[in-house]
Amino acid sequence: MRHHGRVFSGASTTVRRLLVVTVAALVCLGSGTATASASAPDRERKPGAPGSLTGFGFDACTAPAQEVMDAWWEASPYAAVGIYIGGSNRLCDQPELDAAWVKQQQRTGWHLLPLQVGPQASCSGYADRMSSDLPIAEQQGRAEAAKAVATAQDLGIGRGSTLYYDLEDYDIGPDDCRRAALSFLSGWTKSLHAAGYDSGVYSNVAAAITSLDYASIASSGSYAMPDDIWFAWENGKADTADGDRVDSSLWDDHARIHQYDLDVAQSFGGHTLEIDRNWVDVGAGSVGSPSKALCKVRGKGVDVDLRAYPKRTKGSRGPAVEAAQCLLRRHGWTSAPITGTYDAKTVTAVTKAQKKLDLKATGKLDRRTWVALLARGSSPLVKVGSTGDPVRRVQRALTAALGKRVTVDGAFSKKTAKAVAKFQRQAGLPATGVVSDDVWDRLLAGR
Repeated sequence: MRHHGRVFSGASTTVRRLLVVTVAALVCLGSGTATASASAPDRERKPGAPGSLTGFGFDACTAPAQEVMDAWWEASPYAAVGIYIGGSNRLCDQPELDAAWVKQQQRTGWHLLPLQVGPQASCSGYADRMSSDLPIAEQQGRAEAAKAVATAQDLGIGRGSTLYYDLEDYDIGPDDCRRAALSFLSGWTKSLHAAGYDSGVYSNVAAAITSLDYASIASSGSYAMPDDIWFAWENGKADTADGDRVDSSLWDDHARIHQYDLDVAQSFGGHTLEIDRNWVDVGAGSVGSPSKALCKVRGKGVDVDLRAYPKRTKGSRGPAVEAAQCLLRRHGWTSAPITGTYDAKTVTAVTKAQKKLDLKATGKLDRRTWVALLARGSSPLVKVGSTGDPVRRVQRALTAALGKRVTVDGAFSKKTAKAVAKFQRQAGLPATGVVSDDVWDRLLAGR
């Protein structure tokens, strides 16, 4: 079922104008009692699948085997995976998909995007279609949500998670077809919310997404709006821009997924899959945070997030020396006070650190020593979408290793990935942009 929602151009201007007029006329003819949207920018973000991420995702027709998932986690840029959990129009069997598979992916760090693909638009060519009768269509949406919730719970995807409905491409021009689809999706959303889940809708950006957008503006309150939208628009751009097809602000707060490339064969770790590529921005997003001071001097934090990490020797003074002394204290190689002066105690501490780090013991703070000092700590796999202290250490160490500033904000962005790839090329490693064990090994060795 995946990838059928392709689009090369948006709805025509005529159709878009007709929607403004027609949908506005449906305020009193909507699918039932007015329901306020749950997509307000300040709505609470609940824990669960997919969680918070701004990064790359992929979807495949069949959930990949565990060895494939493990290999792709280590070598690919992807941090999210779309899985088709059920529905009458699901095309592929799922021999791998069970609660143990879901638990293992979540333990690894994958963000799961669960999809249900049941009845399609009443004017589509699918065998199983929703009714064109609005109340019936809404009830069908509710029923489909109940099925999705039951399956999700069996898989261990609990309350607070977002379940996405896959509504493939259809003609949004005919009133009865468009209105029935809106009623169906409204029922889907209402039922999910009642069960403690968030609602997502996947579709061609010029089909259900355009229809939902205009309904949310011109007929606000007549239909329950999904919390997240996932739109297919094959423009090759990994972002959440919609080409001015979505005017509503309902989905501007980390509530979008863009399927930007379709039917792509990719290989990572010796395993090839045919996938669709997505840019995912959901939950609270992968957002950086202010750096915590590692050390304090006279009540003031020592800044170790420097624009550059220059060579320093005995007699040097300034912020770079303070940063080095802070790192040496933090790693237990000295208890001397932070003075900002490269004195004899600092020379001794640097020499001790260099010996422990298997570096040439010169007592001088060179590039390799900086890199090793800055990278030291835990070494989990991090990639686009990762956040936290390990990302900060990577960003600092790359700034020292490359001699070019890498923004230190604790959020692993596409720019951070480019810097990692540059480092990997210089180190003779595959330029994946992923910080796995081999990259940590080089950084911790100051190479």
